[in-house]
Amino acid sequence: MQNISLAGEHYPLYRDENNVIFNRLSFAYICLIMKIFILALAVAIPLSLSGQKQISESMVLIPEGEFNMGKNTASPSDWQPEHAVMVDSFYLDKYEVTNQQYYEFCRATNHALPFFWNMNEFRCGLNFADYPVVGVSYFDAEQYAQWANKRLPTEAEWEYAARGGLVNNNFPNGNTLDSTFANFGRKYKGIIRIGSCKPNNFGLYDMAGNVWEWTTDNYQDDYYKVSPRENPKGPERSRFKVIRGGSWHSGAMCNQTYYRNGLSPSWLDFAVGFRCARSIH
Repeated sequence: MQNISLAGEHYPLYRDENNVIFNRLSFAYICLIMKIFILALAVAIPLSLSGQKQISESMVLIPEGEFNMGKNTASPSDWQPEHAVMVDSFYLDKYEVTNQQYYEFCRATNHALPFFWNMNEFRCGLNFADYPVVGVSYFDAEQYAQWANKRLPTEAEWEYAARGGLVNNNFPNGNTLDSTFANFGRKYKGIIRIGSCKPNNFGLYDMAGNVWEWTTDNYQDDYYKVSPRENPKGPERSRFKVIRGGSWHSGAMCNQTYYRNGLSPSWLDFAVGFRCARSIH
């Protein structure tokens, strides 16, 4: 056995059968590293749970599954042919993004306020803090989503979520639509506060009516003929982006879960907003 002096202290050194040196200093270092690791876990786990809680309060976990996208109807349309689609699990906002939320994004990033900001007739501004924001382009919505560490939903994700697990139904809550489930057909004479109507079976609000919602997909009227079965993301190129859900200004037909529309990504509209998604992985 030999001794080594370090900072005035003497520590014995040992050799095992393989001539590997062990000492009490090494043991102390290992203990210190273990303590640091345990403390890091103690901090990280509550933070992780807090993040999950925030997601659970503002977003809904949509389970993976298969559904029939589109609808076969008598007249030719862009929602034909009806076709089977598989969608992976993802999170989706319970509500459409509000004026308050969008204002916080603009303040944090110096992004321009919406086109209709402070125009009361469009319920746009902090006087209507918990109303869905409008007057935002696809590019605006995309930038907000990135800032919020989220993304916009694909068209397939949006329709799957809107259907709420129901099969062969035209609306998020069944085959008929009334003003307890959706703000449509100018019944409320404008945009209303988020969560004013009943949610669908997934716990999502305003998947029909209130405001149209941007999706990530490029719009093409015959895309369903070539759409892949698993997690379709739309055609590679188009002049337009898909919007979904109808609005307060739309009739019942436009509020059907399979109804599609295309809009220029730079368009600013008094009846178009958005909600965000987040991938699981």
